[in-house]
Amino acid sequence: MSAAGTSRAGQRHAPDRAGLGAGAGPAASPDRVAEVRDRLPTAEDAARLASLLSIMAEPVRLRLLYALDLSEELRVGDLALALGASEDQATYGLRLLRTAGLVTARKQGRSVLYRLAEDFPEPLREHCLRQLIDLTRHAADRDDVQP
Repeated sequence: MSAAGTSRAGQRHAPDRAGLGAGAGPAASPDRVAEVRDRLPTAEDAARLASLLSIMAEPVRLRLLYALDLSEELRVGDLALALGASEDQATYGLRLLRTAGLVTARKQGRSVLYRLAEDFPEPLREHCLRQLIDLTRHAADRDDVQP
């Protein structure tokens, strides 16, 4: 970008003021801004969280988590039947969830049983698996009522 605020592509940008980003003016509440900055997750932590949430943000994987929350542990075939999914879909989803540390597996004879990880956060179960689903249902109901 040139000193005049024009990028190589010829697009006009506001100058960066005091390291606050393009178009940002002086902070109206510097103390509040500082407090927020101090409490924000680092960029690395945010990237890891976004990666984890993207793993969960797929219907089969989310339903696998929900099913394992409802049952202590299940085999792949039982999970596939419960979800109405193929065993391949369930296996792939469980592999990703296991890699992310959300699900554990144990062998019992020739079977592998899956369960939520011991340290799977209860607030995540309550808010993501229950309350957010209810919230989306209510939002869908409101959309159905509109003319």
